[in-house]
Amino acid sequence: MSLPHSGRAFGAFMFDMDGTILSSIASTERVWSAWAVRHGLDVESFLPTIHGVRAYETIRNLNLPGVDVMAEVEALTQAEFDDVDGIESIHGAASFLKALPLDRWAIVTSAPRRLALRRLEAAGLPVPPIMVTGEEVTNGKPAPDCFLLGAQRLGQKPEDCLVFEDAPAGIRAGEAAGASVLVITATHNHAGGTSHPSVSGYGALTARLDSASRLTLATLLAAGA
Repeated sequence: MSLPHSGRAFGAFMFDMDGTILSSIASTERVWSAWAVRHGLDVESFLPTIHGVRAYETIRNLNLPGVDVMAEVEALTQAEFDDVDGIESIHGAASFLKALPLDRWAIVTSAPRRLALRRLEAAGLPVPPIMVTGEEVTNGKPAPDCFLLGAQRLGQKPEDCLVFEDAPAGIRAGEAAGASVLVITATHNHAGGTSHPSVSGYGALTARLDSASRLTLATLLAAGA
């Protein structure tokens, strides 16, 4: 395989959650499809707009008359919390994450914290000490706020971080923060057209610390050589 970001070394990795380290697309689209039908929206054209974006921005940007945005967000969050059927980790993600030094990676997600913890548990993925969740920033993705906060908590400059993302809003947020981006294509193709390197999952990847204690990507074949 062609190794993404070959020759680069990073201070830390930041991972989006949904679609990047776990697949919640079936659950998410069940909940949002039902919501869209109730509000008279065209489900097929609406669903691609929800990925990687906070529920608050998604609903607010629709400008639906008579809608209490925060009430709808709370109801949707509860519905997603209750529906974890089919949530599973992206191939190889669990092993890849568990091998990383705890202080060198973070999850940066648009989901509220309680929903993020629920989905990580459902997928059997580790919870890192450092997380940034949707309610912690004023501006959600595609604004860079979440990744800037993640880098700050990791004690790293954003440009020394590698962001793992899957959706256009998250990719733009990583770019705006000044980070490098690796696109995960396991769950959908909404990230089409990006110039960033991409991989379908983590099965062939591992991470190494170089002589300067910086993270580099390697293939499992190279790691075992």
